[in-house]
Amino acid sequence: MADAHAKPHHDYHLVNPSPWPIVGSIFAFITAVGLIMSMKDMTIGGLKAGPYVLGAGGIGVLYTMASWWRDVIFEAEHGDHTPVVQISHRYGMILFIASEVMFFVAWFWAFFDASLFTNESIQYARVQFTGGVWPPKGTEVLDPLNLPLLNTLILLTSGTTVTWAHHALLHNDRKGLKIGLWLTIILGLTFTCVQAWEYYHAPFGFKNTIYGATFFMATGFHGAHVIIGTIFLIVCLLRAYAGQFTPKQHLGFEFAAWYWHFVDVVWLFLFSCIYVWGSWGAAIEGATGGG
Repeated sequence: MADAHAKPHHDYHLVNPSPWPIVGSIFAFITAVGLIMSMKDMTIGGLKAGPYVLGAGGIGVLYTMASWWRDVIFEAEHGDHTPVVQISHRYGMILFIASEVMFFVAWFWAFFDASLFTNESIQYARVQFTGGVWPPKGTEVLDPLNLPLLNTLILLTSGTTVTWAHHALLHNDRKGLKIGLWLTIILGLTFTCVQAWEYYHAPFGFKNTIYGATFFMATGFHGAHVIIGTIFLIVCLLRAYAGQFTPKQHLGFEFAAWYWHFVDVVWLFLFSCIYVWGSWGAAIEGATGGG
């Protein structure tokens, strides 16, 4: 009798009260404040506290992610995610990705506004003048056919491996699922390392240049999404080893695959617009003795 009352008598899931939305919002705010403090070199009592605030916020966000995902996985494993609920989840994920698309539209808008209207854009204090051309006069750019092209191949390959993993799961091929996830995670980590190396050796900085500001904001936020997607896939790999996915019940993995393909597509636009078109006609780093 108790079991009968404990199980839902309808297709909908009423979410239990959860602390994670408000906790996550607080840590996200702390992370944003720490990031701004780090960029502005702000001090508290003579101490550059930005990196510490940023680190505390980042740790809090990771803790929130782990705890919140744990609760959602528990719901999925105990029958709360009925077919009707799964449809709602899919709509929610689609809307989330749509909001992410608009997020990146803002950065592309900023880049194209600065690059196409070089004589009309407002030139703020301490920001490099464009000189009426794009990239701005005196700017050395990264060679798009070097590390950026390598990262493009890495991400395209990772899209193939995550699709392979999904196909293996649909056919109940547990070994293929794990191998595909391992390869995708390794490729994602490789992409992040290559981009970190690229940033470290970039011939331009974030400050005092509109080219560097728009470049690093667009590509940097994409890099953050790659890191988040990699964490998403690592969670899926752990769940795969725990035997939690089945050919008919694997919503978490499906969403991770959607997110990863979204990251792939955004990178193709970044590579085409910012690395290739956006650097057209400029001096390439190393080709003129720079870097």
